[in-house]
Parts: sequence; structure tokens; C-alpha cells
Amino acid sequence: MHNVLIPALGESITEGVISKWLVADGASVADNTPILELETDKITTEIQAGVAGVLRRKAAEGATIKIGAVAAVIEPGGAPAAPSPAASTAAPSAARSGGQPGPAAQKMLAESGVDPATVKGTGKDGRITKGDLLPASAASAASTATPTPVATPPPAQPAETGVQTKYGGVVTRKRMTPIRQRIAQRLVQAQRTAAILTTFNEIDMSAAMGMRKKWKETFEKAHGTGLGFMSIFATAVVHALRKYPLINSQIDGQDIVTPSGIHLGIAVGTEKGLVVPVLRNAQNLGFADIEKAIKGYAGKAKDGKLSLDDMQGGTFTITNGGTYGSLMSTPILNAPQSGILGMHTIKDRPIAVDGQVVIRPMMYVALSYDHRIVDGAEAVGFLVRVKDLVESPERMLLGV
Repeated sequence: MHNVLIPALGESITEGVISKWLVADGASVADNTPILELETDKITTEIQAGVAGVLRRKAAEGATIKIGAVAAVIEPGGAPAAPSPAASTAAPSAARSGGQPGPAAQKMLAESGVDPATVKGTGKDGRITKGDLLPASAASAASTATPTPVATPPPAQPAETGVQTKYGGVVTRKRMTPIRQRIAQRLVQAQRTAAILTTFNEIDMSAAMGMRKKWKETFEKAHGTGLGFMSIFATAVVHALRKYPLINSQIDGQDIVTPSGIHLGIAVGTEKGLVVPVLRNAQNLGFADIEKAIKGYAGKAKDGKLSLDDMQGGTFTITNGGTYGSLMSTPILNAPQSGILGMHTIKDRPIAVDGQVVIRPMMYVALSYDHRIVDGAEAVGFLVRVKDLVESPERMLLGV
């Protein structure tokens, strides 16, 4: 018999929640069959069986389970033994045992996993009684004994409840997921521990949009990926951070730590919350490299496949609220980083150019920064540098 243990996923992760069982209790599995989804405060990951056999769950869906605890056992064999409680019905049980189990017996069957076909009913018309199940249930528990899993049962209340208020109407109460709880903790921590200030500017997107339109098809044929605005902004940010390295730094006690590389976090929205995978050493990446990496991360985020390693080590973050229609915002730092750039939606607006009022596609951008180590002049200079590079993309190739 093989114990399926919750693996170590990172130094700071001590427990997770079984958000979904992917295999029914009593089902046959191969060694590489994903059997459950584990949601932690940082990632959601799939746990595989590890060996072939028949799955027996040892923790309920929705339960909080410690790292190293037993989530399930795999019994030798190539076919399911007893059906899962959800899958079993009264009709098959009655057919095999000769009579319909009573309510108490049905509950014990579901809890013990005893095959009703192996139990002789002594009740009326051969009905299985609770007394008939006691010996079989004890034997089943002894044969499947495993180390006690360090798991807590799911909350007594449903995941979402409706409560009638005394003023009329209903309010719903829903428990936050571990990821959402962690996001909340980090945002509050960032607000409390950093001196966050935000500066704004606006960018004329005409040149970037023109370049994208002109080279989009050629770029896609050459590199097998689309050309988006994120690679343009990411490259501009890399150039700006080279000029203003303190924005790529962080505070550690009384020290300022500045890495040799630029590791860009790209915020990606998912159903469970915002995640920030990291483009490591972005200073060495071209437009195509950035687009492919972002596309890959977006797919992994959608499928819940991001690993802890994918989201560690960032030194600066870019978030694009424009994908949701945001015109302007003040992004919160992704601690312990000292800077985050917020992109926003592109809107045609009248602006003055050479004394004439013209309509141009404009985007507001915002830089939030830690004023403890970044002065206002540096922050404004950084944002102006990004503006100049996006408005004249050829400068990123010329290095001017």
C-alpha cells in the first residue's frame, strides 16, 4: 500500500487546501494520474498518484492538510474495489445484498467503504442493518490502517451561505481562498511597511501602435508569437531601470540590496486572484522572448499550473489594468519590491501638438514606488524615460 503525501512546495508553505479531488474514491489510477488539486497561499498545483492501483481518499475535499500528511492511499490492484460514496446508489446495494439498506446502514456504508456485496443482511427481506456492518467495518478499518493524516476537516458551514438580514434581503458569506487570503495579507503589509507614493504621466501610443500594425504579421511569421504592447513596455522598463537602478532595489534591514539582473514580474489575473510570474534577467530578452514567456505564463496561470519557482525573485512589477478598461489607478507595491508600473486603457483624446489640437491614442501610466529609497526626482525621471521610449520605440534599438 502506497501513501500519497502532500509534498513540500516551498519553505514558507506549511499547509494547503484540497480544492478538488480529480479521481473518484475507489477508482483505478496510473502512477502519473493527477488525483487532486492542492491550493496553497501562493499556488494551485496537482498531486499525482505516484504508483498504479486503487485510490482511497484519506482527506475530504475542502479540508486543510499539512505538508507531509497523507491525502490518500493507493491499494495494489488494477480495478476499483468499492465504489465511492457519491457514486454508490441504493439500487446496486440492494441487488447484491438482497435488500435495501436502512438509513443508518447506508451512512455506515458510505463512511466505511465496505462493499455491501460482502455483507449478509439479517434484517427483513435480507436488508443490511447497522449491526451487520459493525464487524465488516472494523475489519475494513484495520486492513487499511495508515498514519493519521495531519488534516483538519472542512468548515462546518458551507463554502457559501446565505443569511437573511433583519432589514430585508439576503447577504452571502463565502470563505476566502488561501491565495486570496495571502493577497490580502501582502497588500496590507505593503501599505504598512513601505512609504508608497505614486506619480503619473501619459503616453502617446501612436508610434507604438503604428509599429505594431506595420510589423505584426511579419513578427508572428518570424517568431511564432504575436507582438503585443507588453513587450514594448517591458523593454522600455528595462532601459529605464538601468538608468535608475534604485527602483530595481529593495530594503533589507538597514541595507539597500540591488541585484545585477532585472527580473520583471508580470501581473496576470486569474479566477482565484492576481498572480505575478517573473521574467528573469529581462535585460537579456528580446521582444519575441518576452512575448513567448508571457504567453506561456498566461496559459499556465489559466490552467493553475504555475509553480512557486515561476513567481519568486521578482525585482520590479508591471500590471496592466487596461485589459479590464481601467483609465487610471494607483498600483500597490509587490513587497519587498520598490516599484510597480501600472498600464491603463488606451483612449483617443484631444491633445496639443505643435500648437494644434489633434486626436491621439493616449494611455495614462502610473509608477508607485517606495519613497524610503526612491526620491521623487528619480521616480519622475524613470516614468519620463519609459514615456520617451514608448513614444519613440526606435530609441530602444539605438540606445538613446
